[in-house]
Amino acid sequence: MPEMMRAIVLDAPGPPAALNVREIPIPKAEPGWVLIEVKAFGLNRSELHTRLGLAEGVKFPRVLGIEATGVVAACPGGEFKAGQQVVAMMGGMGRTFDGGYAEYTSVPASQVIGFTSELDWSRLGAVPEMLQTANGSLSVGLDAQPGQSILIRGGTSSIGMTAAVLAKQQDMTVFSTTRNPAKAETLSDIGVDHVIIDDGNAADQVRSILPGGVDNGLELVGTPTLPDTLRATKIHGVVCFTGMLSNEWTVKDFYPIDYLPTGVRLTAYGGDAADLPARVLQDFLDDVAAGRAVVPVHRRFDLDEIQKAHAYMEAGRAAGKLVVTT
Repeated sequence: MPEMMRAIVLDAPGPPAALNVREIPIPKAEPGWVLIEVKAFGLNRSELHTRLGLAEGVKFPRVLGIEATGVVAACPGGEFKAGQQVVAMMGGMGRTFDGGYAEYTSVPASQVIGFTSELDWSRLGAVPEMLQTANGSLSVGLDAQPGQSILIRGGTSSIGMTAAVLAKQQDMTVFSTTRNPAKAETLSDIGVDHVIIDDGNAADQVRSILPGGVDNGLELVGTPTLPDTLRATKIHGVVCFTGMLSNEWTVKDFYPIDYLPTGVRLTAYGGDAADLPARVLQDFLDDVAAGRAVVPVHRRFDLDEIQKAHAYMEAGRAAGKLVVTT
């Protein structure tokens, strides 16, 4: 194994140009940790927040990246075998310790999940955090049931598209929003039943099709659209607040009786690697390989293109996941 690797280092918050590819030492393999040779990693809004200086508890310089996909290079504790395919996510990656924006990353074994797949690395690299969040939002945040209806607010995000794929596997009726009419066909192609062009009033559009409202609402945009998502939801329906694509996280002067429609329930979801069962990951990858599901990859970048990739993400140009392969 070489002693040095290429990694993307952020010295301090700033624009995309603040991300620089450098040669740094490969992390040492420690007991209880897994050294992963990174083959691909997905880009996440969380890393954009860190780059912009919005994340708390981050010490610089830092290698960003809350997820990584690759093979085990070393595992002193024996939790995983060398050469085994794995994903890793969350647990402080890219914030309290160096993350996946590198050719190698060292991660606590508790944040690692093994799998077996012959899919290409660009698709595999898109999956971990995207699937964990979408699956957890549907199963834990919403307790969504087969045959129900759902409104996905922020539908062309990678999580929104994955949630739509998973919902259609449960025979759910899926409403999904986009602010850009040019992205509507992308949603239809993955099975969305009703594409809503989001003009800020999705509730009326939903209720013109389903007068009683949807059973479930998945809020991925944030607090600016949350009231309208709640209004689109039926009595005894559930809205899960998961995402903050708007970068607006809090509700000012929250008065529940005035804010929440009568009888509509509001929950939230924020998961970790432990919230993605290995079986769910393997089943999803098997479904993709068999053509029963898709991984919504919008575009692949090389490691040297990280500045371009972050600018692309920040501009909101993607319909699906942006992936970097090493």
